[in-house]
Amino acid sequence: MTASAPTLLVVDDEPAIQHAFRRAFRDSDVVVRSAATAADALAEIGRDRPDAVVLDVHLPDADGLDAYHRVRAVDARIPVVMITGHGTTDLAIRAIKEGAFEYLLKPVELAELRELIGRAIRSGRAMRTPAAIPDVEPSPPGTGDVLIGRCPAMRAVYTAIGQVAATDATVLILGESGTGKELVARAVYRHSRRAEKPFLAINCAAIPETLLESELFGHERGAFTGADRRREGKFEQANGGTLFLDEVGDMTPMTQAKILRVLQEQRFERVGGGETLRTDVRVIAATNVDLERLTAEGRFRKDLYFRLNVFAIRLPPLRDRGDDLGLLIEHYITALGQELAKPIRTITPEAMAALRAYPWPGNIRELQSAVKQSLLRTRGDVLLADFLPSFVFARTPAAAEPGDRTRFVADRIAAGTEDLYAECVERMEREVVAQVLRHTNGNQLQAARILGITRGNLRKKIRTHGISINTSIESEGCRADD
Repeated sequence: MTASAPTLLVVDDEPAIQHAFRRAFRDSDVVVRSAATAADALAEIGRDRPDAVVLDVHLPDADGLDAYHRVRAVDARIPVVMITGHGTTDLAIRAIKEGAFEYLLKPVELAELRELIGRAIRSGRAMRTPAAIPDVEPSPPGTGDVLIGRCPAMRAVYTAIGQVAATDATVLILGESGTGKELVARAVYRHSRRAEKPFLAINCAAIPETLLESELFGHERGAFTGADRRREGKFEQANGGTLFLDEVGDMTPMTQAKILRVLQEQRFERVGGGETLRTDVRVIAATNVDLERLTAEGRFRKDLYFRLNVFAIRLPPLRDRGDDLGLLIEHYITALGQELAKPIRTITPEAMAALRAYPWPGNIRELQSAVKQSLLRTRGDVLLADFLPSFVFARTPAAAEPGDRTRFVADRIAAGTEDLYAECVERMEREVVAQVLRHTNGNQLQAARILGITRGNLRKKIRTHGISINTSIESEGCRADD
């Protein structure tokens, strides 16, 4: 070992994990050292500072972030990569917020591992000190909804929350309807310095234009018909705290102008009033529309867009989250089962397969609704496919006739969708891919050539759309050649 050889300390009591790290770096110049406990790790660091540390969050003599804090107390310049087998999102967000370099979920992917550790080692060698972020008490378990997911896109969301939470930066959350934008807003709030102050939410699309201004800024007595008393608006009520503005893309030009002034000056007047009021509010905004496109079309103020888009967090649709769907199904079966006093012991493979096959155009909100409907129909403690809502078994788009497409559009409009164009595009893509695969008898190389895409891209679409390649091509749980 040369003096300049980069060193990595892996702290984990699982021999398999230690072996995985040694195997990952056996053909590199990285020297892998190991420790099975927090005490051993601190002794190793005391003897010879490593360039980076990989630290399990569950050790025999330390749990959670305890060992991480001990390492930082010795030398805060060492990049620490947290590793966990439990996918606890709250812990991941706290770790990033408190200065951890990154976190990994077991089992680790070797390619991702090598790239990440390489960055950590380069950072450690440059002695780049992680940002010091004040400690925040963890949220009590079991309070409200939680963010759930292990897919790369959701892990990026947790990292982003940890990066921005402790600042006062305005956050713009982007994503389709039903993806959980308010959950992300609440997570930013819970991990912020304003966590002890109010959190208020208002849906800008759900309130008539004539009332939205009053809801936001309040009004004086006599300001309009029915204003029989002074009323404080959300910007007053949330003073010192956080205001979540959902569906900001639906605000009128006049409201946009007033929101811009508050963001610029932290000042406003009540409707019908002349007194200028000051407020100290952090704004988190969200939308399911393309604000950049609306700005280009002149339908959304460019200066307001820049003010809102200080730090953007993009939420993936449920159809792009892979195995997260199974985690969410199990979570909602348990949580809603308790809420409805309908405890479920197990879900049959047929029911789980049907839920996994459905594309969930309404995302997590639609999934919650479907699980709740299923539980209300369930008799006994086993969730059967018979108890699922009928729409889960809708005919596959690959077999759809024009009339079916017309009914699809009518059904989605009746369901209150706010993302019909994307849903129709997704439906058509699924139909085309399934039809081409039927034509090639499942030959993916030939299908990719016909579609004009790479084979890797085709595989991704097959997974995304739940297309099964057997003797016949099946999509969304139904035979495509029926």
